[in-house]
Amino acid sequence: PERVATATVDQRVYTVSSHERIKVLLKLLRGPDAVSTIVFANRRDQVRSLYEKLRKAGISCGILSGEITQAKRTRTLADFKSGKIAVLVALESSGDKEKLGALAKQIVMHVAATNSASTTVDDLDPALLEREKNVLTEQARESGKPEEIIEKMIVGRIQKYYEEVVLNEQVFVIDGENRVKAVIANLAKELGTDIALKGFVRYQLGDGIEKEEGDFAAEVAAAVSGS
Repeated sequence: PERVATATVDQRVYTVSSHERIKVLLKLLRGPDAVSTIVFANRRDQVRSLYEKLRKAGISCGILSGEITQAKRTRTLADFKSGKIAVLVALESSGDKEKLGALAKQIVMHVAATNSASTTVDDLDPALLEREKNVLTEQARESGKPEEIIEKMIVGRIQKYYEEVVLNEQVFVIDGENRVKAVIANLAKELGTDIALKGFVRYQLGDGIEKEEGDFAAEVAAAVSGS
């Protein structure tokens, strides 16, 4: 690569064939330097396939999924604080590093709390979207409304679905008001430069710990403030 994200990043490029990738990855994961590792994949099916291969190889790992129940999401903050969940968020900008770092930390907490399924609407797994459309369509048809009305209903409900699972479209758990994309845009305006949310990865060890239900957004805010 011509540029690196920061001066502290040590980038190494491995050119391997497709059938050698898992062998190379396993070697790296089992190496002495692999204390905590984030692995990127382009599509949800690739993530699932990689997850299964790593588990079979004896690697303790987790997977990002938008299919986790809300009850389980309420336990993720404790896992994050204890180190059982690690999140990597990539922001690209030439702005103030301290302020960008603070925003990145908050987005990390948000992802740990919400288990977002994708960064943008365009990144969302087509299979997930199609399944949601089918479920919503069946539900709408039960109302007995005409097909043309059902189509309009689906458009609105899909938008709500985006707001539930797509990181940029979600309400920021730190303030409970603005959407993540608006929070990023506001800081970009303040810094006078562009900020691009390039992506994220959520990595979880084990099944998490049991935690009583409570005000999860308040807990996240408290964790961010260090209280």
